[in-house]
Amino acid sequence: MELIKGLNWRYATKQFDKNKTVNHADIELLKEAVRLAPSSFGLQPYTVFIIETEHLKTELKAAAWGQNQVTDASHLFVFCSYSTLKDEHIEDLFDLKAEAFNKDKSEFDGYISFIKGKVAEKSPETIKIWNSRQAYIGLGNLINACAELKIDACPMEGFDANKVNTILNLESQGLNAVVLAAVGYRSEEDQMQHLPKIRKATNNLFKTI
Repeated sequence: MELIKGLNWRYATKQFDKNKTVNHADIELLKEAVRLAPSSFGLQPYTVFIIETEHLKTELKAAAWGQNQVTDASHLFVFCSYSTLKDEHIEDLFDLKAEAFNKDKSEFDGYISFIKGKVAEKSPETIKIWNSRQAYIGLGNLINACAELKIDACPMEGFDANKVNTILNLESQGLNAVVLAAVGYRSEEDQMQHLPKIRKATNNLFKTI
């Protein structure tokens, strides 16, 4: 199966070929893969910044403990979750639903109230964590899409979120950096590509009951 072949091919690439660039068409496909990721209630409470400007990459490398993949990769995806979840975010979703289904928005009033009520039950810290988890689902779609297109990716949690927030002026936008993904093409010199993939055995990972 091609999907499994792609997932076996991929690995968290640490050494990118800085001379290779992901073309515009493939970046658009990756963006669409992230856009189509599922999220709780369909709210998608995050924004993704795609960094290709060299001076920004250099600044972000310093915030990511000097890891070379930030500057050597073709593009850096920065997943930023909403710091909170407001009624307007929920209203915006149902504006889209009403348009897509050609219905009056008032027909969704019951569901809108239900979601607002569920959100109101959560503490600000819980909302922040919940939003960040949705961003990780988008990251998963990105990684799988990269594997399908034979584009390398390295998900990264090793960075100072406060510094990234400052560099990209995220707090003023109600956002918080939660995870990075360097995207590009592996260097031929990266020996990690030749190592076996280590995972739990299927019968240890899954329990059918």
